[in-house]
Amino acid sequence: MDKSSYFIVGKHSVIEALKNDRRKVLKIFLTEESKKTIHRENPKKNLLKDLKVFFKTRKELDKYCKNEDILHQGFVAEVEKLEKKELKNFIKDQKNINLVCLSGATDPRNIGSIIRSASAFNMDGIIVKERHFPETSKIMHKAASGCMEHINIFVVSNINSTLKYLREKNFWIYGFDSNGTKKIRDIEINQNNVLIFGSEGYGMKKHTEKYVDFLVRIQINDKIESLNLSNSASIAFHNINERKIT
Repeated sequence: MDKSSYFIVGKHSVIEALKNDRRKVLKIFLTEESKKTIHRENPKKNLLKDLKVFFKTRKELDKYCKNEDILHQGFVAEVEKLEKKELKNFIKDQKNINLVCLSGATDPRNIGSIIRSASAFNMDGIIVKERHFPETSKIMHKAASGCMEHINIFVVSNINSTLKYLREKNFWIYGFDSNGTKKIRDIEINQNNVLIFGSEGYGMKKHTEKYVDFLVRIQINDKIESLNLSNSASIAFHNINERKIT
């Protein structure tokens, strides 16, 4: 297991990391006010027990964000990477799984927002390419608002070979594209699915389309060219989740 450490910032990112039994928190840097916030919002459990806590001013904590356009809110933590989850083991003997696949997305804010939406709308996991996944990005963690701790993330070396494997395991592959002929409501929820979203600028790669069963479009105003990647993903996740629980 890779036990290298990195820093995360922001109230939700840090507090959810503290709550996650699978996450090793090495050090935490707080203002006096943020310490009170942790105890006030989590009265039944001392999340800071047995931790190395260092009290800093907001200005002192600013150095952890000096290269990123994000706010620490008085919360900074040094954490270890989570243990990697194996996709093959996860899908074994499970039914009606809805997985998300990010094929080419690279913007940490977009990826973090998608992680947040996928967690909020009960997607079962996210498949990401190792080379494109900014696992230690403070920006991504902040955009995910703590949801990195709540969703299964499967890091793979090759997206196309992973899709090929999933098709062999009876998954249906849906690629989101403005030229798609299917609508979101056409996605059957009582089966195993993979929802693919391409890169921010170029969409899904042509080579990846070979492994797609259906192309799906999101209907929007004809005067609007497209939606932001994370917005498109949120709409899809919400639609599927609504049909699962009603």
